[in-house]
Amino acid sequence: MALARAIGVVLSGVCGSLVRVEVEVSSGLPSVGVVGLPDTSVGEARWRARSALTSIGATWPAQRVTVSLAPAEVRKVGAGLDLPIAIAVLVASEQLTGIHLDHTVLLGELGLDGSLRPVRGALAGVLAAHGSDRIIVPAASLDEIGSIPAVFGAHDLREAVAILRGESAGASPVFRAQVDPERPDLADVRGHTHARHCLEIAAAGGHHLAMVGAPGIGKTLLAERLASVMPDLDHDAAREVAVVHSLADRPSRGAQPPFEAPHHSASTSALIGTVVGARVTPGAFVLAHRGVLFMDEAPEFARPCLEALRQPLESGVVSLHRSGWSGTLPSAFQLVLAANPCPCGMRGTTECSCPPAAVRRYAARLSGPLMDRIDIRVGLSRPLEVELRDPEPAESSSRVRERVTSARDRAARRFAGMPWQLNARIPAGELRRSYAPDHAGSQLLADVERQSRNLRGPDRILRVAWTLADLHGHDRPTRDDVAHALGVRGVATPWAA
Repeated sequence: MALARAIGVVLSGVCGSLVRVEVEVSSGLPSVGVVGLPDTSVGEARWRARSALTSIGATWPAQRVTVSLAPAEVRKVGAGLDLPIAIAVLVASEQLTGIHLDHTVLLGELGLDGSLRPVRGALAGVLAAHGSDRIIVPAASLDEIGSIPAVFGAHDLREAVAILRGESAGASPVFRAQVDPERPDLADVRGHTHARHCLEIAAAGGHHLAMVGAPGIGKTLLAERLASVMPDLDHDAAREVAVVHSLADRPSRGAQPPFEAPHHSASTSALIGTVVGARVTPGAFVLAHRGVLFMDEAPEFARPCLEALRQPLESGVVSLHRSGWSGTLPSAFQLVLAANPCPCGMRGTTECSCPPAAVRRYAARLSGPLMDRIDIRVGLSRPLEVELRDPEPAESSSRVRERVTSARDRAARRFAGMPWQLNARIPAGELRRSYAPDHAGSQLLADVERQSRNLRGPDRILRVAWTLADLHGHDRPTRDDVAHALGVRGVATPWAA
């Protein structure tokens, strides 16, 4: 009887988990058994591994082969365990000797010809294996993984064996030039001075934004440019985004904040994510993590989809509870809602025939609790003719981004050592205790509180006031900052204006 052990990785949500692969070759009738809660793709690994071994001139043991995946009570999902199973069989059958696998992590799907294919969530798997002496992955996954120490890429099983023997240094990543369209630029927007300013405030403080205006007025044009005035993601944030997008088999855009714009016909599952067995697929809310989620024609979304926004808006995560898996996924995005002023979109003109009751029903599709969580509300009207014909280009995204970056730097210095970095994320208790405006600003905020039906509104006004103070270079929000914040927050719903 011979026993060999290898280490592989499986996914659990957006994280990887190490799996110890044990292979025993013992006397008995030729058979293969895989135990340890494998799903179908893991159970089929024995057939892929058998053909892959044959392709490199090795043989599958003509004895009883038992493959155990530990911990046994955790369900194993995906084809990433193909490589460690094949290597462990080689070691257990004494066709591969003189190597040590105790601190080596193996990850990859095998083709019948021995080729190594990339697996979903490779970056999450490598991060879970951080600290190992060697991590061998498919060469095609190196671009996604980036520069992480001790990672070796192999094109096929033969090359993986050569790396283990010390006969090969592995493949080098080939960085392919990505054909990526240029960022939308704010200079493309004519007029809309107030809306552009609100976009700058939203980017500087991480605030959510709602825009209401007639069709074709420029709501989508503005929303698509919010990410262009946001600073690039730092290393840790970019890696978080890359892990999430890797789970969805989508390439990350590097340091650029992601931009997601789901269609209004999307289901709740498509927005928050799905769980099939133990495989988690992130939805649009999760893919927008650290970036912008744009919901155009917001009243047309199904009510459960809109109400599902409440949790990520408050906590920055999405909770999934299914029979196969339960846990949380990161979902800290900036929300941009866009809507028409009435069902036909022509309210305020002679072309509109919507009765007041229809307008009220249309507005009520965005509930009060949801709109209460929106910091900035903007009503858009058609720009003046002189603005549309002005030959001078409007201010570019790069210029606005400089001011936004400067404001965020001021906030980061103020929040040094705190678990949040943006004004929009200050907890309510800490906001009142440590971040009050100056005396005149406090008096104005107290007046607002006395007239407000709830305390969430004044808190959000104060957060926006801090962002305005950062943009203006004030140490504390002044009365003007608070008044300005009150103005951009607007009324309870933009339709009431």
